[in-house]
Amino acid sequence: MGIKILEDKCTGCSLCVKACPFGLIKIVSREEVGKPHPKYKKIAVIGEGCNLCGVCLEPCSVQAILIEKEEAKPRADISQYKGVWVFAEQKKGEIQGVAYELLGEGRKLADQLGEKLSCVLLGEGMDEAAKELIAYGADRVYQIEGSILKDFQDDPYTDVLTALIQKEKPEIVLMGATVIGRSFASRVAARLGTGLTADCTELAIDLKARQLLQTRPAFGGNIMATITTPHNRPQMATVRHKVFKKAVKQRNRQGEVIKESVESKELSLRTKLLDIVQDLTQTVNLADADIIVSGGRGLGGPENFHIIEELARTLGGAVGASRAAVDAGWIPYSHQVGQTGRTVCPKIYIACGISGAIQHLVGMQSSEIIVAINKDSNAPIFKVATYGIEGNLFEVVPALTKRLKEVLS
Repeated sequence: MGIKILEDKCTGCSLCVKACPFGLIKIVSREEVGKPHPKYKKIAVIGEGCNLCGVCLEPCSVQAILIEKEEAKPRADISQYKGVWVFAEQKKGEIQGVAYELLGEGRKLADQLGEKLSCVLLGEGMDEAAKELIAYGADRVYQIEGSILKDFQDDPYTDVLTALIQKEKPEIVLMGATVIGRSFASRVAARLGTGLTADCTELAIDLKARQLLQTRPAFGGNIMATITTPHNRPQMATVRHKVFKKAVKQRNRQGEVIKESVESKELSLRTKLLDIVQDLTQTVNLADADIIVSGGRGLGGPENFHIIEELARTLGGAVGASRAAVDAGWIPYSHQVGQTGRTVCPKIYIACGISGAIQHLVGMQSSEIIVAINKDSNAPIFKVATYGIEGNLFEVVPALTKRLKEVLS
């Protein structure tokens, strides 16, 4: 795209100069720029930096300004795309939990569309894992094997998944918003020329338009935006771990496994994987905890977190925290629950002194049972709580801990 002045029409009237909000247009002598005219001595010149806003077009009475647009590229024939796909992430040959959660949600979407649910599994020696994916709801598993795919690397994973999508043309592709998913989902979408909605918290189908309604937090979590991809396919989305419920396993379920192999020489490889070093500094695994007790700003300071820790220890649970508590330096980031922390889905979530900002609710509202303890009766956390206790946490939590110790002993 570009903007140009039509030399034979411009009168040098300067109306466009006054209209330009960025001051990029000026009037110069035609002789100065080598553009003579039998009648007009001056001409408008547009400087660099024009963003093609078009404000200068209306005041030009002789229509001497033209914005040239590129011809629109032909859109994809979306009628050719069928089916729902889930990328089954694996580490050291073990399928990650987010894949089973996506299978549960993908099954619902596929059934609404009347399509098959497929999984893409990249790795080496993944025969048993492929059978597990079918048991958890997949109708078909594309099992791509190769030594280069044993451990995740951006380039080969992007090459394989992109080529497979171009060949099979799925309508929807779901991936986990994990370190791996975030690393290469955008690469695949860019190569395919389609959109990608990251960190979705809700997925639905507009049956009339066959569009995936992808809902995610926007503007720092202050609003929830629903995004669609109306003109391109596949429709791609990443979803955080623990946002959706895990699919139910059906041991005798039958499905199709399509197995292929790839050689390293067939794939682009700009980096070499030397070693994988396990992080031993992580002491809290919030994502897998069945019970989480979280503390917020209401604790007043780091010295009071022992109240939360004792209740968590009594219940055999993990300690969580709101962003406010983490930002204040009361507890390490590894404990943070919420949009910018961990998304959790325990059986019981106990929120102590947490008001319930949308950023925090996004990370824990899928919990089976939510217990809120807060002295503010108008705190938003009570709107999502299964049970609410209005009171001073410094009185309620120790009393609750004491009673639980008696019962559990």
